[in-house]
Amino acid sequence: MAKQAKTLNQNELRKVLDYTATRKHSLRNRCLLYTTFLSGMRVGEVASLRYCDVVNEDGTVKNEIRLIAENTKTNEARTVFVNDKLRKEFEKYIVVYKPANRETKFFYSQKRHSAGGGFTANTLTQFFHYLYKRSGIDGASSHSGRRTFITNLATQGVGVRVLASLAGHKNISTTQSYIDVNDDMKRKAVELA
Repeated sequence: MAKQAKTLNQNELRKVLDYTATRKHSLRNRCLLYTTFLSGMRVGEVASLRYCDVVNEDGTVKNEIRLIAENTKTNEARTVFVNDKLRKEFEKYIVVYKPANRETKFFYSQKRHSAGGGFTANTLTQFFHYLYKRSGIDGASSHSGRRTFITNLATQGVGVRVLASLAGHKNISTTQSYIDVNDDMKRKAVELA
């Protein structure tokens, strides 16, 4: 079995965010990170987001992002719920990025003036690889935000069926394999005895 992406603790996430803050495109990069950590979307799903998927006509951030079937791994449409923390990150980002065409990709790339104007799943995967590497986080990948999202919710007692639905998994055993059992989870478990 292939090694799974590292789940990040709060200190490691802070380290990546601190590094991001010193770089060009810091608001975009911060928003990209938080999108994976707070929504659990796959990198391909994040890359496929259009401005109109996230932002209403009146300029407000949507409460739910509707992923169309062709943009998901399972080829089934699903809803991604936007929590308050992610909404605030989106709001900060859209202050600096307002494309003329609402069909434009939500996350621009450095090649924003080229056709499409945004990341592909492959270029976004590479982006995360280098971001984590340059931040000094070993073992992290474009899947780390998604695994951390699922693990954090499991740690807080969210049931595996809800987690599977949020992650867009057809089988709960897939979701269970994402959960990184850690010492905090074990401490909480023994306190229940």
